[in-house]
Formats: sequence, structure tokens, C-alpha cells
Amino acid sequence: MVVLLVPPLLTSGSGTDTGTHIPGLRLMVPNTPGGGYDITARTAAKNAEEAGLNRNIEVYNLPGAGGTVGLSRLVNERGNGKLMMSMGLGVVGAVHTNHAPSTLADATPVARIVEEPDIVVVAKNSPYKTFDQLLDAWKSDPRSVPVGGGSSAGGPDHLAPMLMARAAGIEPKSVNYVPFDGGGELLASVLGGKVKFGVSGIGEYRDQIESGELRLLAVTGRKRIEGFDAPTLQEAGLDVVFTNWRGLMAPPGLSEERRDRLIRFVRQLRGSAQWRKSLRVNGWDDAWLPGEKYGRFLAAQDRRVDTVLKELGR
Repeated sequence: MVVLLVPPLLTSGSGTDTGTHIPGLRLMVPNTPGGGYDITARTAAKNAEEAGLNRNIEVYNLPGAGGTVGLSRLVNERGNGKLMMSMGLGVVGAVHTNHAPSTLADATPVARIVEEPDIVVVAKNSPYKTFDQLLDAWKSDPRSVPVGGGSSAGGPDHLAPMLMARAAGIEPKSVNYVPFDGGGELLASVLGGKVKFGVSGIGEYRDQIESGELRLLAVTGRKRIEGFDAPTLQEAGLDVVFTNWRGLMAPPGLSEERRDRLIRFVRQLRGSAQWRKSLRVNGWDDAWLPGEKYGRFLAAQDRRVDTVLKELGR
């Protein structure tokens, strides 16, 4: 788990800094509607408009290949200072597993903005009422208990169950992992019984859990999620702590002025009351890391994912 000492939140957010207003700003989501990247981008756009930081921000989806289709488009938009892409650990993994022609090193890092734990969920009619029951069945016959995730191999929803399996004494290569292109596709498969359980972020499935459509069995972070009665993996006997993160990337070839303008915009969004409320509602933790610091973090994450995938024989 990445632990950061972040600076105090800014108190601005009224849009008085005209240098942050970016006419024609667009946010690309590199997977299907309903997933974590989608929710993050649409929340950011809505909050920025409500805070008076920008107007008419367009959010659009360009799914495919775990986010690498969107990444390739982003890289091809060289010099475009009015475009950002929502992404996270899943895109880091997808670059490796899909042998993508473009990598995150080809784009411009703007900022890492949020961090959250993954969750383990089952459908309301699942026979598993507790995580212990699920774990017993999984250990007994891993192949017969498929797990779904909203990311390709190497992404957060893949790495979390692999770490869980290893801690439980299950050979990771025997895990029947079924990838989906985002949390929206995964949700339908969990509810439809195509996978026995799903691993995703709390922000994506909070409504379904609260309505009773999904049953929350465990949390991968260090602490329980406020308002939900589900143990951490450590409380359930697995020595695993895992968190996911999300951030924003821009095309390559930006001038320093255009890059800094995007960073200032996101910094003001982070300082707004609207964004702070969204953090609380979605169960996200502030994970601010701008510009070159974010770029160094991405390089370290790339090395980590490459090592894990090699260990798993991918």
C-alpha cells in the first residue's frame, strides 16, 4: 500500500484563477461506462463545473484492450492541451499483457488524484454469506470458483485476487480469473452468476451493495469501509493489504505552460468543497501526486507490475 504525506488541501475552488479555465476541455475514459475510470472522470467534470472552474467539460468513452486503445489515441493527440485521460493501475498492467504499441511513458503525467481499496462482492443469491465460506470453497477447488475483475491481467482487480490466493495457499496459476473491460461489464456477470465473486472498487458498487443486489464480503485495505459491515482481508486471516489508485494523463508534446495549466486545474479541483465531498461519498482517499513526481511513481508501478506478471508466468 502506498502511504503518502500529502500537503493540506487548497481552499480555493471558486474559479477566480482564470489561468485554470480551459475552454473545450475533454476527458477520455478508456473503458466502458460504469467503471472506476468512468466514475472518476464524470465526478471530476461535474465537480469542476459546480465549483466554477470550467464549463461544458466533455466526458467520453473509448474502451478496448484494457485501456490501451484509449492510451494509443491519447498518444496520437500530440500537443493537445485540452485533453486528459482518466486511468489507473489497470492500464499499467494492460500495456504489458496486451503488448501495447504505446506506453504511459509516451504520455504526459498530470496528477494522481485518488486511492481506494478493492472489495470482494457476490450476488444477493450467492450461497456465500461470509468471506470464510467463499474462501473455503475457493481453496477446495479453485477452478470451479471463477473470479471476475474489471481489469486485464496486471490490473488491480487481477492483482488483488492473485495476492489473496497466494496468502490462502492457493497456487495463483490455478485461479480462474475472468477479465472484463471495466466495472460495468463485471457487474452484469456477478449479478448473472457467470462468476462466483467479483473484485472491484467500492465507488463502483456502493449503490448495488446498499440496495441489496450485491453482498460485500471483504475489503482489501487496512481498515473497514465506514458504513459497511465487512472485514478486511487481514481480519479474515489473509496477510494482504492492497489498494488501487487513479490519475490523469495528457498527450505528449505539451509545452511546459500547457502541462502546468492542466496541473493547476486539477489542483484547484482537488481543493474544492465539491471534490472533498465526492471523496467522502465514494470512499476515496486523497492521493495527490502531480507532474514529474507522478511520472516517477508510474515508472515504479510499471516495474512492479512487470515483476508480478513474470512471477505469475504471464
